[in-house]
Amino acid sequence: MAKLGKRTRAAREAVAGKENLSVDEAVALVKANATSKFDETIEIALNLGVDTRHADQMVRGVVGLPNGTGKAMRVAVFARGPKADEAKEAGADIVGAEDLMETIQGGTIEFDRCIATPDMMPIVGRLGKVLGPRNLMPNPKVGTVTMDVKAAVEAAKGGEVQFKAEKGGVVHAGVGKASFDEAKLAENVRAFVSAVAKAKPSGAKGTYMKKIALSSTMGPGVTLDVAEASGE
Repeated sequence: MAKLGKRTRAAREAVAGKENLSVDEAVALVKANATSKFDETIEIALNLGVDTRHADQMVRGVVGLPNGTGKAMRVAVFARGPKADEAKEAGADIVGAEDLMETIQGGTIEFDRCIATPDMMPIVGRLGKVLGPRNLMPNPKVGTVTMDVKAAVEAAKGGEVQFKAEKGGVVHAGVGKASFDEAKLAENVRAFVSAVAKAKPSGAKGTYMKKIALSSTMGPGVTLDVAEASGE
C-alpha cells in the first residue's frame, strides 16, 4: 500500500467524521483542503435513485452556473454559410462541416462542447460512436442542436454545464475552481443541485437524491445534507 504524503494525510484527517454538511460548511472544508500548486476544480457527484437502463429514468439537462466554471471551454460547431460565420463571430474555436467530421474521425477531438445546426445532423450522426461515449454528441434537449448558434456558443463559453446520469445513476460535474470565493462556489453548488432536482424523470421511484458529495481534484470528498442542498 502506497504511503500517504503529509498533505494527503492532513486533508483526510480534516474531513474525518464530518458528514451531511450544509453547502456552506462543505464548500469551506473542501476549499481549505485544495492545497495543490494548481487551481483545483471543485467537483460534485450526486447518487440518484434511477436506473439509466430505462428510458423513463434517464436524467440529463443543462444549467448555467451563476459564477461560471472557471474553465476555458473549447467549442466546436457544425455549420455552413452564414451560420458558420455566426459561430465564428460568437467565439467558437472550431467551425466546419465534412472537414470537421473527417478531423474527428481521424482521432483529433480538441473541444469540450459540440454544437450543430439541425441540417448538419446527418453528418454529425456518423460520429455517434466517437462523440457519444464522451458526452459530446449534440442534442436538442440540451440546446446543442439549434439554429441559434450565437446563443449556444455564448452559453457554453459563459459557464453552462451539461449533465447526464451515468451507469449506476451518478451525475457529476465541475462547479468552479478552488480560487473562487466560498459564496460563489456555494451558489454554483445550489444551482447545480437545483437543476438536477428539476430534471427528475417520470419513471424515478422512491428516493431520488440519495447522496451528494463534494471534493476538489486532489482532495478527499465530503457528503452534503441532501435536504439542505436541494432546498427541501
